[in-house]
Amino acid sequence: MTHTSSTPPDRPASSDAEPLVARSPEDVIAAVPLVLGFTPEQSVVMLTFGAEHTFHARVDLAEDDADVPDLVAALLGPALVHGVRRVVFVFFAGDHDLAREVFASLEDAFEFDGIEIVDAFRADGRHWFPLAHELTGQRPLGRPYDLASHRFTAASVLQGQVTQQTRGELAAGLDPQPTQVRATSRALADLAPAQPSRVEAAWAAELVEEHVATGTPLDVGQAARLLRALRQLPVRDEVWSGTSRVTARDHVRFWTDLVRRAPEEFVATPAALLGFTAWLAGQGALAWCAVDRCRAVAPEHGLARLVADALVHAAPPALWEGPFRTGEPA
Repeated sequence: MTHTSSTPPDRPASSDAEPLVARSPEDVIAAVPLVLGFTPEQSVVMLTFGAEHTFHARVDLAEDDADVPDLVAALLGPALVHGVRRVVFVFFAGDHDLAREVFASLEDAFEFDGIEIVDAFRADGRHWFPLAHELTGQRPLGRPYDLASHRFTAASVLQGQVTQQTRGELAAGLDPQPTQVRATSRALADLAPAQPSRVEAAWAAELVEEHVATGTPLDVGQAARLLRALRQLPVRDEVWSGTSRVTARDHVRFWTDLVRRAPEEFVATPAALLGFTAWLAGQGALAWCAVDRCRAVAPEHGLARLVADALVHAAPPALWEGPFRTGEPA
């Protein structure tokens, strides 16, 4: 079951995005793709309110009765941990009966634990249907909506925010670029012998800081040396510890570029670092895609495991107090 969390209130103050104020179901449906970074399919999305650190979460819609308890636990657990007082559920699905059955389980569990369900509805791409307030024994009439013309969508375009159509498209943005991967592989073969880890760590931290600040890509030789250096834990930790919430979005761009240029045997740590910085930037869906990319080649990768735990438990980026330096590696 895929779980996506995002915490817009914890995004850096430097973000130019205006807050989304939803006043209707149409507004909520339009806001969800902007919050998640993609348009959900066969999903339940939970929007939370009233907690110190609000968050939004997405899980795959359970189609088997045996999977419903796991779905409920995946949403209720973080809500309880963070002291959420109110929630809204949006089901992105075509099957109304399925959505209604799953919602009934969510309603029972959340109300039992004292969390108010403000509203719940299903969206099928063209119409939305009430779930929380539908009349017993009657199928509700759908009300049309159009995301393409919605003011939230228009505002996001003006602000340069890119929203993928599906989660698959978001994940595809991390696919290797064959030409660049071949160039990196040649550069790796031509590298001079590695320096001691303390030297490589200092060089890597300075390199990443410079290119994140300027927004410039690495040349192929720099990319190759950095990929090799990141296989040393002290180097990875020195680079990781220099990350801040203010620069997290710039780090996302940097690590995305390196992931796409990396040969398979070198991609795990850059993908894990991308996952961490995406979580720090409030881009939960991208963070999950990066974790999946890392685990495809290194299933037990430690940093990827930490990021996954943060996402599953909807840990707020405010928990990160970096940047800090780990000291000279041994």
